[in-house]
Amino acid sequence: MRVIMSRFAAALTGMLLSVAVAAAATGPTTQGNMTATATFAGGCFWCMVPPFEKLPGVVSVTSGYTGGHVVNPTYEEVSAGGTGHVEAVQIIYDPKKIGYEKLLDAFWHNVDPLDASGQFCDRGSTYRSEIFYHGEEQKRLAEQSKAAVEKQLKRPVVTEIRPAGPFYAAEAYHQDYYKKNPVRYEFYRYSCGRDQRLEQLWGKQGR
Repeated sequence: MRVIMSRFAAALTGMLLSVAVAAAATGPTTQGNMTATATFAGGCFWCMVPPFEKLPGVVSVTSGYTGGHVVNPTYEEVSAGGTGHVEAVQIIYDPKKIGYEKLLDAFWHNVDPLDASGQFCDRGSTYRSEIFYHGEEQKRLAEQSKAAVEKQLKRPVVTEIRPAGPFYAAEAYHQDYYKKNPVRYEFYRYSCGRDQRLEQLWGKQGR
């Protein structure tokens, strides 16, 4: 999908960050119950960061891997398949400033929930759309929103809803990629047909 720019420093930084994120994401709230955690997979994680970072009340958005069985996987391992992981983003947010429902709304309008084989130009299970819930309340809201989306689109929604497990931060060069490499990011996003498909599904609400 993308040019792999593996460097030892980036890999080491990503590994250390992944350990910290995995430790922090063990429950629905973190940092003394002042913030909460949400985890979504919607294809290329580069493209899932901007929609959440712009929302008031979102503290941080981390690109990474989750849903699989390999500990501290690398980008190369996940892309090759066999780890069970998907590219995902983990969001730390202030529930006093933004509700989980708002995050769900942003998620749905940035994915193709009808595609069971990937997302946009990225094919394969690594890029499937999923919601990983932290606690029963998130599960209830996710299932409720999925039903509403199915009713709106009048077609079966294939996005899975699963309990959150360990989340491993991706390598440093993947974090905030759209800020570090804006031209490459926009070219990739356009050539992948992401925004074109989102507009077909959601109209101007897409992206």
